[in-house]
Amino acid sequence: MSISSSVDAPVRPRVILGVGGGIAAYKACELLRRLTESGHSVRVVPTEGALKFVGAATFEALSGEPVSADPFDAVHEVPHVKLGQNADLVVVAPATANLIAKAAHGLADDLLTNTLLTAHCPVLLVPAMHTEMWEHPATQHNVALLRSRGVIVMEPASGRLTGKDTGKGRLPEPAEIFDVAKLLLARPDALPRSMEGVRVVISAGGTREPLDPVRFIGNRSSGKQGYALARVAAQRGATVTLVAAHVADLANPAGVNVQRVGSALELRDAMHAAAAEADVIVMAAAVADFRPVSLVTHKIKKSDADPEPVALTKNPDVLAELVAARREGQFIVGFAAETGDAENDVLSYGRAKLKRKGCDLLVVNAVGDGKAFEVEDNAGWLLTADGHETPIPHGSKAQLAAAVWDAVTLK
Repeated sequence: MSISSSVDAPVRPRVILGVGGGIAAYKACELLRRLTESGHSVRVVPTEGALKFVGAATFEALSGEPVSADPFDAVHEVPHVKLGQNADLVVVAPATANLIAKAAHGLADDLLTNTLLTAHCPVLLVPAMHTEMWEHPATQHNVALLRSRGVIVMEPASGRLTGKDTGKGRLPEPAEIFDVAKLLLARPDALPRSMEGVRVVISAGGTREPLDPVRFIGNRSSGKQGYALARVAAQRGATVTLVAAHVADLANPAGVNVQRVGSALELRDAMHAAAAEADVIVMAAAVADFRPVSLVTHKIKKSDADPEPVALTKNPDVLAELVAARREGQFIVGFAAETGDAENDVLSYGRAKLKRKGCDLLVVNAVGDGKAFEVEDNAGWLLTADGHETPIPHGSKAQLAAAVWDAVTLK
């Protein structure tokens, strides 16, 4: 006789994906796919309006779950109560002005609004509407009311709306909504509205120092950590400027002013200009230490002879300059991408850099072998000027960003 044993399958996080009746409802399909493919159990709860844009069959095929907008369907299962009670996260994308108003005032005339009233988990509303509707005092009052109750209402993106209109009110990209959803599942308290009125400037990505019209000296930074810092700060209520140097095809974070730069000197100028009015400065970009002394104006030709050596000169230390120029009360965060060697480990080099740079907080990352650069996750340490050291466990870059903002203190 053989004895077999089974290991219980891991519990899959349970997500309710509410879909409002706006043109952006089609983007919920990509968000749904991202959620299901990453191991989440997802039940789609659309409004009747949403089903006019995307049919129930599409949502059912992608989720593997039944789809209905009617609280009287399968009434013996009491879905209008059970769905919200059993969820780990409720995401509504798009959340129309009408749906936000219903949620703010506790109306419950369909399955989705009933679910919102019974949810004990984090609730994430992702607005999508025309600019005039978003900026209307009624909508802004409803959003403020929901936020005061602990509901996370994302800042909408700016860009093309329906027809020829452009402006604020566009649904953030599904990848960004997915990152915020994952952050809330990992840490439900990650997005308090604690940074209202705080002005933040962040650098991200890797600078490129041109050799000729087609070649450059660069690094492997993708910009994902800087973008996560900007996204979390914006969703906590901050006014954010992001100085981005050659990021890896990343969409602008919703609610963030993005300025594109190329070289270290361009980044330096942009950071100094933005820092003049900032309360917090974060230098997350990987700035090249050196640049060619001269730029060859034509493509350097390949020949049989050995190439001429490239003369290099030091780039300015942007972080040190920002520390030296800071005004009273300004909080400055630096990043240190380090590798250990025969003499010291990563943390030792980080401590030395903190002392040398003079910033208030230094985020130390071990890099190389799939760490930090060009990956979705990160880990490291937070070192403060007064000697505190806090390890950051391995997790998403959004989780690290939340830990950084938790450690920022303003006078």
